[in-house]
Amino acid sequence: MILILHKSFEKQYLKADALVRRRFQERRNLFLANPTHPLLNLHPLKGDRDGQWSINITGDWRAVFIYKNINTVIFIDLNMHAQLYK
Repeated sequence: MILILHKSFEKQYLKADALVRRRFQERRNLFLANPTHPLLNLHPLKGDRDGQWSINITGDWRAVFIYKNINTVIFIDLNMHAQLYK
């Protein structure tokens, strides 16, 4: 699988603290090995985020992505749950 980081995701990643960045790297590796692993809590989003998917990074942080095609995902958002789903 190919992972692409959108520019907006990269900005949010660089602003996040070291724990969140490290945890994203761990979860990214887990996602590559097993996208349906229970720790990721992979799920589709609804409403104005229809077509987007989310994985858990920490208890409150989420990474949001879209499927470009069957082999490629683009991570578009990294933020706290409350900030992503206003």
